[in-house]
Amino acid sequence: MFVRREWGSLYGAVRTGLVTRRWRAVAMTLGAVTLTALLQIAQNQPWGYQSVQNIGSVRAEDPLWVALLRTPLSLFVPALDLPVWGALAQILLVFGIAEICLGRVRTLLVAYAATLAGTMYARIGIALGPDSPLGLPASDARVVDTGPSAAVLGLAVVVCWRHGAWLTGVLVIVAMVVEVLVKNNLAGKEHLAAITAVLVGCACADALGRARVLSAARRADAAGAGRGRARRRSGPGSRT
Repeated sequence: MFVRREWGSLYGAVRTGLVTRRWRAVAMTLGAVTLTALLQIAQNQPWGYQSVQNIGSVRAEDPLWVALLRTPLSLFVPALDLPVWGALAQILLVFGIAEICLGRVRTLLVAYAATLAGTMYARIGIALGPDSPLGLPASDARVVDTGPSAAVLGLAVVVCWRHGAWLTGVLVIVAMVVEVLVKNNLAGKEHLAAITAVLVGCACADALGRARVLSAARRADAAGAGRGRARRRSGPGSRT
């Protein structure tokens, strides 16, 4: 019963997408996995390392316009100090589920919004300084911010929100909080910034949806009342 309540809606959406569209349901995800693998191969070659850094490496010390230009590709540049299979598995699983459940456009929008939230937090945190609860040391400005982790977390939280997998979403958030408490590094704090950004986005989207439903209901009630008044005016009692 718990499994059905927690993951039933999500499982049904993924199964339907894969059965009806097969590999086309995750075409963007497969392209993202391929791109990540190619960038990993390139940046591990003497001839390709600097080129990959120039197009997909983001640091807080970089000019903002440079960081914004590099951010889209930075999602697919795996961190050098982590195994690439982890990044590939994250993209294949989470991006794939999100592409089926949210659609390609929304998946990309959420992924880039989460990544950009982490990138902007790094700049704000360094500006606040280490003495602030949300601040960062100046040395973090030189830390390379690459990889799909922020996008993956943002997508996971949005998918859980949309399909009512509340416990799974809470566990994802708690895991990131624990990561920050244990490691207290830039990556962990950027993850929390990404999660916060998508939660705010989800709350705003839900509020806007409720407002639209309420507005439509009011218009329907007003139209019904108008038709009722028109019928009363044109009824038998109104004729001579």
